[in-house]
Amino acid sequence: MIHIRKLVGSATLFVALIVSASVEANEPKPIAAEPLTQRHDFDGNVSVKITQNLEGLPEQAISFDDASHLTVVRFTIQPGAVFPWHTHPGTVLITVTEGEFVFIFAEDCLDREYGPGDALVDPGDTVHTALNPSRNEETVVVAVLLGAPAEGALTIPVNEKRNAALDAECGIERNGA
Repeated sequence: MIHIRKLVGSATLFVALIVSASVEANEPKPIAAEPLTQRHDFDGNVSVKITQNLEGLPEQAISFDDASHLTVVRFTIQPGAVFPWHTHPGTVLITVTEGEFVFIFAEDCLDREYGPGDALVDPGDTVHTALNPSRNEETVVVAVLLGAPAEGALTIPVNEKRNAALDAECGIERNGA
């Protein structure tokens, strides 16, 4: 009889762990990335030149001769979630489809605010972060990565020490996301 109680007790604990894990698994990730395409190659040689003038920064000129790789990713950003400070191997064209989106360059710590229907250029090689400033609404952005490598990382995070220093310098508070 003792063996059966131990077995039932162990089974109950096991089921409780599975239920607990599945509840946690159903919680949305702070930032979820959903690839909408594979990494594709354009037909022929493709080069890109983009310039932009943003308040507080010198003119940014992005030019690369091999923009032949392309991928598209949808990001769903939960309320209060903040991307780690990072760069990219290529240029990213971003459109906001839902919610509020704040984009911040480490160079000036200026909050650049965007909403549905807005688009922006992330030059890629400049350290930056982005966040959802809302307390209760998701943000959804679609990112087209030009010049993405055929393989490997599409985001290159800064190290933890620099991430913390930039958060402090730019006044970013992370809520555990």
